[in-house]
Amino acid sequence: RRSALAIRIVEGRNLPAKDITGSSDPYCIVKIDNEAIIRTATVWKTLSPFWGEEYEVHLQPTFHSISIYVMDEDALSRDDVIGKVCITRDMLAEHPKGYSGWVSLSEVDPDEEVQGEIHLRVEVLGSQGSRQLLRCTVLEARDLAGKDRNGASDPFVRLRYNGKVQESTVVKKSCYPRWNETFEFELAEPAGEKLCVEVWDWAPPAFPSQVVFSIQGLEAAGQEEGWFRLWPDKSKTREDDLGSLQLQVRLRDEMVLPSHCYQPLLQLLCQEVKSGHQDGQVHLVTLLDETTTAECRQEVAINLVKLFLGQGLVKEFLDLLFELELAKPCEPNTLFRSNSLASKSMESFLKPYLHGVLGPTITRVFEEKKFVELDPGKVESKDVGCSGLHRVQT
Repeated sequence: RRSALAIRIVEGRNLPAKDITGSSDPYCIVKIDNEAIIRTATVWKTLSPFWGEEYEVHLQPTFHSISIYVMDEDALSRDDVIGKVCITRDMLAEHPKGYSGWVSLSEVDPDEEVQGEIHLRVEVLGSQGSRQLLRCTVLEARDLAGKDRNGASDPFVRLRYNGKVQESTVVKKSCYPRWNETFEFELAEPAGEKLCVEVWDWAPPAFPSQVVFSIQGLEAAGQEEGWFRLWPDKSKTREDDLGSLQLQVRLRDEMVLPSHCYQPLLQLLCQEVKSGHQDGQVHLVTLLDETTTAECRQEVAINLVKLFLGQGLVKEFLDLLFELELAKPCEPNTLFRSNSLASKSMESFLKPYLHGVLGPTITRVFEEKKFVELDPGKVESKDVGCSGLHRVQT
C-alpha cells in the first residue's frame, strides 16, 4: 500500500514586499511533515508570481501534513519566509477528487515551527476505588527544530497535569535527545483533566511544541506507548494579510499487487496494440479511450506510456491511438487539441525528450541573465529600455 501525492503550485497574489525596492523574489518549498522535498523556481521582482509547476511524489501512508512555504530569495542574507499553507492528511481525505483553489497564507512564527516526535509511555496504575497514579516515561525525541546558531537545540520536557508541573533534565546541543525519565502524578477525580507533555528549548526559552493526552482515553486503554507527533501551541495567532496561493492537490491511496496479478491485462493490451486497427476492431484500447474521464486522463496516459515503454511497444501504441483519433468525426481546427487520451499520451511521451533537448538551453538562458532584444511592439512603452534591450525576467 502506498500514497501518491499530485501537487500543482499555480501562482500567488498580493504577496507582501520583502525587498527595499517594494517587491519580492518568491519561490516555494514543499515539506512533508518536516522534510523538504520540493523547491520551485524563483520568480524575480514580483508580488504576483506564476509558477505553474507540477509534481507527483510517493509517500508513506503514515504522513501527517503537507506544508508549502513561500520564501523570498535574498542574495546577501538568509532568505525571508513570507508565509505558509498547511494541509493535513485528513483535509485531503475530505476531497477524494482533489482540492483546487486559492488558500490564504498564514504567518510562520519560528517558535511555532518547533516540531518533531517524542517517544512516550503513558499508563494509569491502580484500580478504580483505590489510589491511582498517572505515570509518564519520557524516553527520547527526534527531528526537533534547531534553535541555536549552530543548528542544535537544548531541549527539556515539561509535564503538566491537574495544576502540577514536573520537568526533565536538559540535554545540551541535540535535536535527538534521550531522557529515559519517569514522572508520576496522583490521578484526579473526575478524570476530566488532560496530561500535557511539552518540549521546550532551554536557552532562550522558546514557545513549546506539545502532545496532549485524554485521561479518560488512558483509563480505557490502560497504557499508550509510541512515537507521538509534536504540534505547536495555537494560542498565538495573527491575522496579517500575507497574500494567497493557488494550489491543486490530490492524494491517492493505492494498493499495489504483485506483478503476476497484472499479467493477463498486460498480455491483452500488448496483443491488441500489436494487431493494430487492421481488422477494424480494437476493443480494450477503444474502451479505455471512451471511458477515461477528464479528471484521470493525464494519469491514465502517463501509466500507459510507461507500460508500453517497458514492453518496447510505445510507438505502436501511439500509432494506434492517433489512428483512432483521426477516425473520429471532429472539427479540423481542434484536431489534437481535444484533451484526449491520444494527445495526453503524446504529451507524456515527449516531455522527457523536450526536457533533454531544450532543458539545458532554457536553464542557461535563465542563469546567464543577459540582455536580449525584444520586439518593441510587444512591450509597453514604459518598459522599453535602451534600443529595445531588456533583461530576461527569471
